[in-house]
Amino acid sequence: MSTLELGPQTVASLSAGAHREWLVTDGLGGFAMGTVAGLATRRYHGLLVVATDPPGGRMLALAALDATIVLGDRRVELATQRWADGTLAPRGHEHLAAFTLADGVPRWRWQVGDVVLERELAMLRGRPAVALTHRLLAACEPVRLELAARCTWRDVHGERTADGVPEVEPTADGFVFEGRYRVAGPGFHPDGAWHRGLRHDEEDARGLAATEDVVLAGRFVADIAPGEAVGVRAWADDLADEPPPAAAVIDAARQRARGLLERAGATDAVDGQLHLAADAFVVEGPTVVAGYPWFGDWSRDTMLSYEGLLLATGRAEEGRRLLERAAASLSQGMLANTADAGRLEYNTVDGTLWFVHAVGRHVAVTGDTDLAAALLPALRSIVGHHVGGTRFGIAVDPADGLLAQGADGVALTWMDARIDGVPVTPRHGKPIEVNALWVGALAATAALAELVGEDAADLRGLAERASASVRRRFVTDRGVLDVVDGPRGDDAALRPNQLLAVSLPHAPLTDRAIVERCGRALLTPLGLRSLAPGEPGYQGRHRGDPAARDRAYHEGTVWPWLLGPYVDAAARTGLDASAVLEPLERHVAEWGVGSVSETADGDPPHDATGAPFQAWSVAELLRARRLLHTGSAR
Repeated sequence: MSTLELGPQTVASLSAGAHREWLVTDGLGGFAMGTVAGLATRRYHGLLVVATDPPGGRMLALAALDATIVLGDRRVELATQRWADGTLAPRGHEHLAAFTLADGVPRWRWQVGDVVLERELAMLRGRPAVALTHRLLAACEPVRLELAARCTWRDVHGERTADGVPEVEPTADGFVFEGRYRVAGPGFHPDGAWHRGLRHDEEDARGLAATEDVVLAGRFVADIAPGEAVGVRAWADDLADEPPPAAAVIDAARQRARGLLERAGATDAVDGQLHLAADAFVVEGPTVVAGYPWFGDWSRDTMLSYEGLLLATGRAEEGRRLLERAAASLSQGMLANTADAGRLEYNTVDGTLWFVHAVGRHVAVTGDTDLAAALLPALRSIVGHHVGGTRFGIAVDPADGLLAQGADGVALTWMDARIDGVPVTPRHGKPIEVNALWVGALAATAALAELVGEDAADLRGLAERASASVRRRFVTDRGVLDVVDGPRGDDAALRPNQLLAVSLPHAPLTDRAIVERCGRALLTPLGLRSLAPGEPGYQGRHRGDPAARDRAYHEGTVWPWLLGPYVDAAARTGLDASAVLEPLERHVAEWGVGSVSETADGDPPHDATGAPFQAWSVAELLRARRLLHTGSAR
């Protein structure tokens, strides 16, 4: 069993409970998400978010199911809501006694005097469906439970305002909302009124529209005694095909989580929780959701996360299918970066190289020579296109064998933020981690070719030349350069990218001083800064409107995923990094409960920012923990 527990001092306080979020997923890209205190602080919070264009195109459906207990002539509302004028009403969080995440199933417990009510929630794997149960644990008098269904149907990235009479079609056990989804439970009483001016505090802090209107579709009403439970289900595919009873859906989710932990061989409580966190990102395709609540699938994130999400969790067969699917999508030797904008965008220089890395690691871990033979033509094609040149100036420089890249208006490395189409951190030229990945891609392709009996002398020659050029061009008396041959010459800014040149298989650099320098200037409890304090342009806080956040995104903001390369590089150079992961392990209970955040502020106290649930953050923590436990670098 994997369990995280939060007590009343956390869940009943908005300063704590409204800044810790929970997540459950359906394996399609859809999810349910909210805060442990019950206050919806984001436009993305709701009980049923449907992946209509999986995995990234999503619609918010059932926004909330607000519980009220009726004790004689007394009504106690257990929901919490902020309104446009700042009013907080009702204040149900004040009755919360506990929140537990047990085997991936969130559970809330409210206590009102001698009345104790518990809610559990789960999604049905492989269907856009959610189930909730409300169980009365204790009471000395009769209790009536009301569950008010607040509904909408809108894109998760936007908001909806009252627009006419909503279509709420009653059924025998509930209703269908606007023909899009069905909600079923006992004793339904229809309504249909608009609730106007609900406010989402986190969107206001992010400089985005923060208010919306939702529809009170009606209430489910039931009298319950101690030990009894009320179940409600909502689903959005075949409305005539009812999901199993709510209790059965929740039990199935719990049993599935236990099966995942058994298959993965979780070594301790943190390892178990990270395995369940990893499961949220692997969805039908198979592919990887880069982060919740706003990301879809991104090739860079998928391939960087591959080893931690799929190999370390015992999902190699799914991984094989993912790699085969990715290889079939190559165009001019490149993987598409994402389709989140509604079209395929081939605007990454490193995503494809991470793909080659993933294939190499898959074969190294599983011994799957059949996959090596099947994908080798694709890998050779990648090498050929990169040597000869492909999109955005991506090409090997014949003068030194290093990979160059860059074009106006694009940022092709993982430091890819743009403001009004202008890259914040363009890094045009020859970035250090790109060339470490290039060396690794050449060496991995050569190793796979030799494994299946092919000659790889040409690949070995390219790899050796590029590796020697990395040592000659990037290493200086002042440290390792971040970029060489940029539009303004070489860039000596102290960034964590140089760690990849030490940490990756076939790494061209082995100098312990590189790791020590990065550790002194960049290492924080939650990860590594993307730029050292004191460097020109350093931003210590990742806050504010979209432009302010993008300016800081790779200019000092902390990234937890970078602890993976740091631990690898430390292991390769004989440094003891056994203590650096512990703060991030504790972070698993601090923000995205049971998971790891995308980013954090560069300045202390390094408050978490970005997406609360991020694939490569989880993947690299999981992989790095395995590395420390086994004592060998990859």
